[in-house]
Amino acid sequence: MVISRTLLTQLEEAAQIARGLTMDAVEEAKSGHLGLPLGCAEMGAALFGYLLRLHPSEPRWINRDRFILSAGHGSIFLYVWLYLSGFALDELSQFRKLGSNLPGHPEFTVTPGVECTTGPLGQGIGNAVGFAISEKMQIGRLPKGQKILDYHVVCLCGDGCLQEGVSHESCSLAGHLKLDNLILIYDANGVTLDGMLEKTQSEDVGKRFEAYGFFVQTVDGHDLKQFIEAYELAKNSTRPNLIIARTIIGRGIGEVAATPKAHGEGGIPFIKAAKKRLGLPSLPFYISESLKKFFHERRLQWKETYDLWLKEFRRERRSYGKKFPKLWEKKPGENIMDEVFFPHCERISTREAGGEILNALATKNSEIITGSADLFSSNRNYLFRGGDFDGNNFLGRNVAFGIREHAMGAILNGIAYDGVFRPTGATFLVFSDYLRPAIRIAAMARLAVIYIFTHDSIAIGPDGPTHQPVETLTALRSIPHLHVIRPADGEECVGAYAIAYARLDGPTALVLSRQDLPLLGLENSRAGTLKGAYIARRETLYPKVIVLASGSELGLVLEAAEEFQEHVRIVSVPCMEIFETQSEAYQQSVLPETCPLRLAVEAGISLPWYRYVGPKGKVISIDTFGLSASGKILQEYFGFSVERMGDEIRTLLEKA
Repeated sequence: MVISRTLLTQLEEAAQIARGLTMDAVEEAKSGHLGLPLGCAEMGAALFGYLLRLHPSEPRWINRDRFILSAGHGSIFLYVWLYLSGFALDELSQFRKLGSNLPGHPEFTVTPGVECTTGPLGQGIGNAVGFAISEKMQIGRLPKGQKILDYHVVCLCGDGCLQEGVSHESCSLAGHLKLDNLILIYDANGVTLDGMLEKTQSEDVGKRFEAYGFFVQTVDGHDLKQFIEAYELAKNSTRPNLIIARTIIGRGIGEVAATPKAHGEGGIPFIKAAKKRLGLPSLPFYISESLKKFFHERRLQWKETYDLWLKEFRRERRSYGKKFPKLWEKKPGENIMDEVFFPHCERISTREAGGEILNALATKNSEIITGSADLFSSNRNYLFRGGDFDGNNFLGRNVAFGIREHAMGAILNGIAYDGVFRPTGATFLVFSDYLRPAIRIAAMARLAVIYIFTHDSIAIGPDGPTHQPVETLTALRSIPHLHVIRPADGEECVGAYAIAYARLDGPTALVLSRQDLPLLGLENSRAGTLKGAYIARRETLYPKVIVLASGSELGLVLEAAEEFQEHVRIVSVPCMEIFETQSEAYQQSVLPETCPLRLAVEAGISLPWYRYVGPKGKVISIDTFGLSASGKILQEYFGFSVERMGDEIRTLLEKA
């Protein structure tokens, strides 16, 4: 390909001015990371000035290239280029200031043009794989030969991203799935915060990625022509791509460049002299008239590309009529609150019930996709009419993530960010810790991801304490904006899935049992679950004691309190977070202050229950790790028996 000298000169000017803007923003904020933005300035100029397909006036255009900054500490790099490109950003002088849309690390929905929340290293790589999967799934549902989607997912990462394990998991899967729409750009500057990279790393990254199945190229990241040529080759590759770009961290500030001091704001004292050496005016936030004109013309090019695409989109939609998929049309989904029943059994595990419910939901709602970390047969979340997604079948709705929980979490987030499909993913509850960083980001970014966690208590038995979640429920409940729902039987499970599917403003964790549980026959269990907590059995006279429980323990409590029905109220608490959002009047109707004698029962640690039982109450819980034995024996050993609960209720009644 021929790249004109004029274009290269314009891009070189853009890179130098971007360096000046970066320095000014970090100096103004008195914090931030100079290293990556200065070292990657030429690549930023090539991407935003020539290579990427965007449209700032339509930041969510479905055929835009997705650019993800996995090395989110270099956020000012992204903000500078979005600002120059014409996205609706605050002035760069507001970087890292309260209320600005230029936060310290990129945040989804806060800054136009930011595709996902990044900062924890490696997460953006997993997100990028999710975006790439989402595009392939969309293409699989479009008519063959379509010209609507042909974008690329571009991810800029650094040494830290590639050292984090989530990047290994994600890229291994990307190579296996042959995601040729994925382009990773590795800012290989050889420096980490504590020292030179050689202090902690000696492997050949290129060979590692070749082993994954990537097409690997190595370029001088400051050579615009080399980088552009490598990028164009990557666009036409039939494999996922890694461009290793050798760069100088902090380039432009000679006093700290190529050293760990360049990583953060160590170069601030030298900014004035650096700008002078670069030939930049001392005036802060300077943008030349020629660069303004260059990006004005770039925006016109983007608009022309968008307008041509829009004509093609409308033409194809008319051509295919009702057969044209409605992938991007937002419509209310159908739930199955009144359609799924369990007449075939008296007992069923909530994982088994959940599988039936998920399949019913997916039959009516084609945007639902699911995956599992090598546990479909145990999690029971396989979509039987969905087919398997792989490099040969983009129509598949079941993603086999392999034993890659952390990657699964980050990839589910990427799919959710893209906004076309409703991702669900499953593993054992105890392994939720492996994807916790991704869950936390999903909650922060308010992504509508559904996690299906099975094997929810010590009742799984002989596998022992390594597989028995004890503290895990409380750990998940501590994450803001995450709804954690632990249904007591198949009926509550229907309500739980209805909540999770209807929720669009954050993630939901469904916590399900391995062991069969009795269908409790509660009249209001489905509707009650929607409230987070409800009266499972009301006292026949007036309440002296209230017993609260979640999940499998509710059935034990109901049986234990059978002889005390006159004065004992049983409350099911499938979801504390939802209950806390109910009106004060509703909360009081379920847990009246006039009845302070309370008992809470859950096969997990006691901490979260004290908000409900108060100083006069008691909690039957497990504040230690489990043991290896059958589930039934362990429940008896840890006091989860009808007899123990009956004794505790009797003791409380005697105090009334």
